[in-house]
Amino acid sequence: MTVYKPATPQPLADAGAGLRHVFVRDLTLPANIGVHKHEKEKRQRVRINLDLGVIEGAAAPEDHLADVVCYEEIVDGVRAVVGAGHVNLVETLAERVAEVCLSDPRVRVARVRIEKLDVFDDVASVGVEIERRNAFG
Repeated sequence: MTVYKPATPQPLADAGAGLRHVFVRDLTLPANIGVHKHEKEKRQRVRINLDLGVIEGAAAPEDHLADVVCYEEIVDGVRAVVGAGHVNLVETLAERVAEVCLSDPRVRVARVRIEKLDVFDDVASVGVEIERRNAFG
């Protein structure tokens, strides 16, 4: 019997590469998502997890919001994408969320995991995880 073992992702915080790990955990939102008729008639919950590899400046942040990637702005952007209207595929939603994350050029890599929570009664979630790199860096 083969046992599922997830791949070990590359670290997003890396002192040698000057990367800081910024993350958002378990953002749960109602979404208009899915290809089936019943999915187009009713919103369903999605859970979103984000892991961002953010380039650090030459000096430590001086306790000013402008010195860092603001996770509040990231979350607000994700909420706007999810609320923008119906999306057929979770993969499409993941790509749009990655675009939000990568809109700040300091974000070098974005790992986006989106799970649909209400698909099967006997399954906790189904979904997709993608990793995208910023063209700026």
